[in-house]
Amino acid sequence: MATQSAQQLSANRTRLFKDRFARYGVTAGGIMVLVALLLIFFYLLYVVQPIFESVSLKKVNEFNLPQAQQVEAVGMEEQAEIGYRFLQSGKLEFFALIDKNERQAGDILLSEQFADADTISSFAKTLPVNKQYVYGLNDGKAVVVEPKFNVTFPETAATAATDRVERIITPRFEVKNDGQPLVIDEQQRALQKLAYETDGDGMLFAASVDSSTLLITHFVAEENFMTGTVTLTPNYTEIPLNSAIDDIVVTPDLRQVMVRRENRVHIFDISVSGEVSERDLLPMRKGELGNATGMYLLAGASSILLTHDTGLVSQWFEVPGDEGRQYQYIRQFDAGSPVTDVEVEYYRRTFYTLSENGELNIFHTTSEADLYQGKPAEVDVERVMVDPRANYLLMKTASGYSLFDVDNEHPEVTWSGIWQEVWYEGYPEPDYTWQSTSGSDDFESKFSLVPISFGTIKAAAYAMLFAVPIGLAAAVYTAYFMSPSVRKFVKPTVEIMEALPTVILGFLAGLWLAPLVEAYLPGFVAILILIPTSIIAMAAIWSQMPTNIKSKVNDGRASLLLIPVVLLMGWLSFEMSPWIEQVLFDGDARRFITNELGVTFDQRNSLVVGIAMGFAVIPTIFSIAEDAVFSVPKHLSNGSLALGATPWQTLTKVVLLTASPGIFSAVMMGLGRAVGETMIVLMATGNTPIMDWNIFEGMRTLSANIAVEMPESEVGSSHYRILFLAAFVLFIFTFFFNTIAEFVRQRLRDKYSSM
Repeated sequence: MATQSAQQLSANRTRLFKDRFARYGVTAGGIMVLVALLLIFFYLLYVVQPIFESVSLKKVNEFNLPQAQQVEAVGMEEQAEIGYRFLQSGKLEFFALIDKNERQAGDILLSEQFADADTISSFAKTLPVNKQYVYGLNDGKAVVVEPKFNVTFPETAATAATDRVERIITPRFEVKNDGQPLVIDEQQRALQKLAYETDGDGMLFAASVDSSTLLITHFVAEENFMTGTVTLTPNYTEIPLNSAIDDIVVTPDLRQVMVRRENRVHIFDISVSGEVSERDLLPMRKGELGNATGMYLLAGASSILLTHDTGLVSQWFEVPGDEGRQYQYIRQFDAGSPVTDVEVEYYRRTFYTLSENGELNIFHTTSEADLYQGKPAEVDVERVMVDPRANYLLMKTASGYSLFDVDNEHPEVTWSGIWQEVWYEGYPEPDYTWQSTSGSDDFESKFSLVPISFGTIKAAAYAMLFAVPIGLAAAVYTAYFMSPSVRKFVKPTVEIMEALPTVILGFLAGLWLAPLVEAYLPGFVAILILIPTSIIAMAAIWSQMPTNIKSKVNDGRASLLLIPVVLLMGWLSFEMSPWIEQVLFDGDARRFITNELGVTFDQRNSLVVGIAMGFAVIPTIFSIAEDAVFSVPKHLSNGSLALGATPWQTLTKVVLLTASPGIFSAVMMGLGRAVGETMIVLMATGNTPIMDWNIFEGMRTLSANIAVEMPESEVGSSHYRILFLAAFVLFIFTFFFNTIAEFVRQRLRDKYSSM
């Protein structure tokens, strides 16, 4: 007895140890899952958070330059080591921005006088991307200057400590037209207001002469094919106006000239042949915005910025309409006090304003963001210039010059820009748009997550529309009606389908199913009608069969008789497809849908995605729902049958209610699988980020968008972080669906657990 008690005690201890180990193991596993989810959550937030940070300015250096006349423009090269300034006296000076080697910040490195001060009548500069400056002279000529920088890495510059070759930047300049002034006005009148742009070959000058006369001079570059010599042929156009000209701007494509006369802005088109025609007049909003005081072009030259005496800055760009493309008021920005100067960035739609009160403001047009406002040097700012990479800001103040490090990596990203309609340049109206890349430097990234979030929901909805009825019906029939001998083959077969790689399904959907749907679209529609109808008809026929025949297959194998019927109806639908197409759609269903119904038809569309992704989701729904129905205690169904209920009544009133928590979980698990699916929607759709419930158009989903664009994105860029934000949104989607599923499942379990 003592030995038996000792053995029993040892067994109890072993059992207790296993129980505790299992309990602690399951608990530790659950905690690790939660920790993993939290780590994913916070890592996504860590990557996304910088795109919502505000602008910060940090002073790098402060220095003085020799006193000079009025400064017309300042600038710097992209490494922010050397700056330059153009003086009203016709002089260009290069100076050091930082202490390096033997030079100190503020040292003059190179200077050049291009014209006598008393001969200069005007000054102009191109958009920052072209980096050219021009002095207008009293005799109708102009001197065009381009500051340049040579970057070398001489071996003698390698330091012994690091064995690293040092970069040496040497300033230089180039005077266009082989150093000779260009004749802008043949009548040798003084160029008063001057604007200039170049497209690399030709040049376009617009100037006011005699106060109210507009002179447009277009230099066309012509190359001699024999000698290779390039000559500039001028084309002069003179346009008299009724009043004095206040501002002139020219677009870099040399196709438009904008002239402001107080509150009237004229748009002149320049044809390829050089002909000038007035096309447009901006409908100024004097009562709303105030009197116009200045006019500037935004980066890309698609937008006009007008400053007003109320401190507002308005943006205008061309919008397509019934009468062609017309300039239209888009949005406004408040600088707080009247603006004295505007500086734009090289490539982004960010601009800087200087106000009468000496404050600096930084705005981004598309995101409508007021990024910064204040006096970074604690003194009034007179001039400002941003480097080509928008990393440094050079400011001229009353006390000298200051160089600031600018932290403004993601000005185009705002919460409203991601989730609200945005009016982009050239678009007819505000819209939700995703277009992250382009082949043009003037391109403006568009980061609306609404179209791809909509595409995710659309793809999941069509997949569930296909998968839920089939998956649940198959699960209920397999678990409740099918004979065990057939069930043991059907259930593993369907579950094996879940192991099929989705990349294979996407490949088949894109290269086989999509062309098949396009070629036999009426046949697919006929399948949706004929197969359910034939199944119902067979059920009606079977109910009228003699009892002795029905009794031979009353163990749940009657469904096998439907296999030839389904195959026959499928074959018949495809055989009837050409005939249906000819009779109802004039021989071309796709053309009928597009032309007659006005519905866009893409070969890789939502119908293809719904079928392919539904096929991938069916095993998930079937397996979980079938287990739920099959696990309903037999005494419940047997008791219902014993009380006189029919099998169908027992199924609907007892079995399905008891299994409802599991069935709902199956549907939500399938939905989560559909929301997160990548390869099928990547390969079976056109990946077009559009918002339309049209079943014959494609979409782009969050997961597919991440898979397509993440390899192309630059680490740390706005595009890169927005893709992580898309992943975060996808994470929230699945978390939301799973939370709702668990909540409903618990409610259903509590409600029907007493059965």
